[in-house]
Amino acid sequence: MHRHSLRSPAIGVTVALAAGMLVTLSAPTAQAAAGAILPFTSVEAESATTTGSKIGPDYTQGTLASEASGRQAVRLAAGQRVEFTVPRAANAVNVAYSVPDGQSGTLDVYVNGTKLAKTLAVTSKYSYVDTGWIPGAKTHHFYDNARLLLGQNVQPGDKVAFQATNTQVTVDVADFEQAAPPATQPAGSVSVTSKGADPSGQDDSTQAFRDAIAAAQGGVVWIPPGEYRLTSSLSGVQNVTLQGAGHWHSVVRTSRFIDQSSSSGNVHVKDFAVIGEVTERVDSNPDNFVNGSLGPGSSVSGMWLQHLKVGLWLMGTNDNLVVENNRFLDMTADGLNLNGNARGVKVRGNFLRNQGDDALAMWSLYAPNQGSSFENNTITQPNLANGIAIYGGTDITVKDNLVSDTNALGSGIAISNQKFLDPFHPLAGTITVDGNTLVRTGAMNPNWNHPMGALRVDSYDSAIEAQVRITNTTISDSPYSAFELVSGSGRGYAAKNVTVDGATVRNTGTVVVQAETQGAATFRNVTATGVGAAGVYNCPYPTGSGTFTLTDGGGNSGWSSTWSDCSTWPQPDQGNPDPDPTRNLAKGRPATATGSQDIYTPGKAVDGDANSYWESTNHAFPQSLTVDLGSTEAVRRLVLKLPPSSAWQARTQTFSVQGSTDGSTYSTVVASQGHRFDPATGNTVTVSLPSGTNLRYLRLHVTANTGWPAGQFSEVEAYLTS
Repeated sequence: MHRHSLRSPAIGVTVALAAGMLVTLSAPTAQAAAGAILPFTSVEAESATTTGSKIGPDYTQGTLASEASGRQAVRLAAGQRVEFTVPRAANAVNVAYSVPDGQSGTLDVYVNGTKLAKTLAVTSKYSYVDTGWIPGAKTHHFYDNARLLLGQNVQPGDKVAFQATNTQVTVDVADFEQAAPPATQPAGSVSVTSKGADPSGQDDSTQAFRDAIAAAQGGVVWIPPGEYRLTSSLSGVQNVTLQGAGHWHSVVRTSRFIDQSSSSGNVHVKDFAVIGEVTERVDSNPDNFVNGSLGPGSSVSGMWLQHLKVGLWLMGTNDNLVVENNRFLDMTADGLNLNGNARGVKVRGNFLRNQGDDALAMWSLYAPNQGSSFENNTITQPNLANGIAIYGGTDITVKDNLVSDTNALGSGIAISNQKFLDPFHPLAGTITVDGNTLVRTGAMNPNWNHPMGALRVDSYDSAIEAQVRITNTTISDSPYSAFELVSGSGRGYAAKNVTVDGATVRNTGTVVVQAETQGAATFRNVTATGVGAAGVYNCPYPTGSGTFTLTDGGGNSGWSSTWSDCSTWPQPDQGNPDPDPTRNLAKGRPATATGSQDIYTPGKAVDGDANSYWESTNHAFPQSLTVDLGSTEAVRRLVLKLPPSSAWQARTQTFSVQGSTDGSTYSTVVASQGHRFDPATGNTVTVSLPSGTNLRYLRLHVTANTGWPAGQFSEVEAYLTS
């Protein structure tokens, strides 16, 4: 969720198959039970044929596998390929991929073994986003999307392959689509080219668009096939339709399309692409497709929106707005946010992939959102917050959506009283959450040091007084809990008036119900299978703040047990880590120590920032730092660092390296000896581990330091390579 003046973390038919795979089967004539009717069919790279290597599944924040669809992808070195079997008639493809930071290249494209003259450009330009002002955020947003008209028709069963040429490429998923031919100009419309717009994209077409809008009041502005470059935003847009020939054909290149604080309304934007150049997130910049208001009675449909900060950041009056059948790809912040005073808004049938914050959000700042809904949307891979987030508002509906693969700071759906700024309008009336499907949603919150559930009810800044009705929910393969009731501020506000009626929970990693604040909820007709640890975790925080009353309304099965120890959190199986031998296995992993000094806590040694550091309790040798790598690994090399600043004088630390596979019995891997850290050589020490070393728990046992009376490490890195 993007905010202008204060930033806090907001944190066809679709079939869920085995854990790690999500395949979307689309047909324009059948309504999906949950999610959007999509004009394309998605195929996961890990289910294709490849000469590369599969990565994942992994749920660890900050890895390629954890941000991938299905938590799995395929890594291609130069010369390697992945070959998809085409699932439907198609003439176009969109590929979700990642390349290493700072690199760009191409994928060669083959159809039934024949190389096309066209290539697919791949780049890291829009990826690797850092949001250091957001607590718990790490470098994220690794993936990007690239699309291509094949220039020919392919049929079901044909083979389409992508081969890396000059850089490593991780391929996640391919969307195959039959793109319609360009539409023809509507009678009586005003073409932007008649006002001087350049369809080659060379000249600035901003003024031509403005002149066409002024000339077409009450009518249609036509955007013919071509690419048009705008260098500043449009304003004063009202009582007009902006229409293209289809988003595969009419493309506007700009990072700021409409920016206006008010409009009389009746604005309809449809059937073209707006592709920006946003490469970093700057919350004070209006780098959005729509920033502000379209006015009452408006609509946005058939759009392809990509490489912007936010798709639609809506303020002011937008009563009865309809946003439907659009694609939101690769935003650095939210996909869409209704920022107060949204009445009767319907957001439906949209596809959202790889948003950098909440994919869809309603935030009731200044005035409540009222009577608005998110319905039948398909959301995948929001990489820093929730799939759907409702922050306050009155009589809101979240219905028949499909959300998958949330990461880092988010749930699949969050119903919350987190206000961020005042004046905020908390949840009121009836909040209806019905018919939603959540697949692999929920994530470890590094700020809380424990997880968020697939569906979260959060009394963050005030008690929940609204009636929250959660019905007919399907939750599959949640890495942690299914339903979470929490006061995320840690102040113990009550989460009450919650009813969960009719839910199917399959393969939840820890518990079905994660109750962490005072309050009350009734659960009925909730069936669970494959529960990881126990049915219920009921441990309100702060301790002694109150109790959470869970009422069995009848019809529940498969989750009657209760986690008995509130001092510990149940740990799920987190899957297989990324097998990339160049990956630092210790980065972002849980770290503990025998002691730490002030703010210099153990996690600072594995946070990826060489300027922050762990420092043990002073004057209390010996001290040790332990990192849980998550699974037993054949570690061959450690890279240990102190801050690179020249203010750190050279010093020698004496320590041994110890290892364990179970966390209780440790053996010495490298005997104790002195290691010199010198700013002149980067304050870095490399320690080789003997061949045959296998460990999950890595421990550095420090007995002396010539530069300070404590153990100190700014980064502890572990690698499979020697």
